Amino acid sequence: MGALLSGCATTRPPAPSPTVLPHLPTDWRSTPNAVPRYLPPAPRGNPPFYDVDGRRYYVLASAEGYDRIGVASWYGPTFDGKYTSDGDLYNMYAMTAANKVLPLPTFVRVTDLGNGRSVIVKVDDRGPFVAHRLIDLSYVAAAKLGMLGTGTAMVEVRAITPGNPEVLTASAESPAPMLYVQVGAFAVPANAQRVVARLQAAGIARAFILSPSVTGGRLYKVRVGPVSGVPQYDALAAQLAALGYPGAELVKP
Repeated sequence: MGALLSGCATTRPPAPSPTVLPHLPTDWRSTPNAVPRYLPPAPRGNPPFYDVDGRRYYVLASAEGYDRIGVASWYGPTFDGKYTSDGDLYNMYAMTAANKVLPLPTFVRVTDLGNGRSVIVKVDDRGPFVAHRLIDLSYVAAAKLGMLGTGTAMVEVRAITPGNPEVLTASAESPAPMLYVQVGAFAVPANAQRVVARLQAAGIARAFILSPSVTGGRLYKVRVGPVSGVPQYDALAAQLAALGYPGAELVKP
């Protein structure tokens, strides 16, 4: 799998401080979004599964309906000009991104939930293989979202079906100041109650149950929050993983 993942390293240095950020061309703000179009699956980078650092990742058979909330990071000069997982050359000034499980290539809309800014990028690489990270954006895509200085941002990643004008012309969503971490969903309320009791005993006082009467579904959802930013989410996700809940994910209210 080394060749498949050579363009997207398993670990990356943290984003530079604002005083040493790489150069941006003067016209970077006018860099156009990637244009979604029908492309065949890449001959490289699409195995059924692959392993990195002892963890197995399963590549989705289709991007249809993919809509996730998580943390975006970015990658720049260290990887510029190197091969991505699907065999392209990484260009940090192009509108591209890396994701662990989406088929290559896939076009996605990435919306910063803190400021409502939105970009469309082509996913052609694998990663980021860092805990609690959903997508790695190219340098210019991160700049257009306004997240270079912080290095990370809470985002929504939604796959685009080429030819869907509604998605392509949709305006950026309003900022979502509050997000929650969903620990699990249970058909039996007593199971959800036991999880909440365990979390609260561990000092996670903001754990609660969202009942089916509120969601209109059938499951009792255990959530924690709200969380206000990436540092708070990272700390909470690490605490939950230590308690045996590594699959906790960000969700909207």
